[in-house]
Amino acid sequence: MRIGPVLLLVWLIIGAIAGSQRHYYDSSTANCAKAGTITVTVLAGPLNYVGVNPKISCKTPQPSS
Repeated sequence: MRIGPVLLLVWLIIGAIAGSQRHYYDSSTANCAKAGTITVTVLAGPLNYVGVNPKISCKTPQPSS
């Protein structure tokens, strides 16, 4: 078995734990900013524990009236 896939899995699990510790999964409201923040937190993995705190903000286009 190769080490790469195992390291990737561990990396993503650590990121998911960091998101849980920041209570990102508690709210029932979902929007693109929250989904983006959760995604980049999971992808940042162990970097969350050395000071990285990724946040995403997005603006959806408003319908023209």
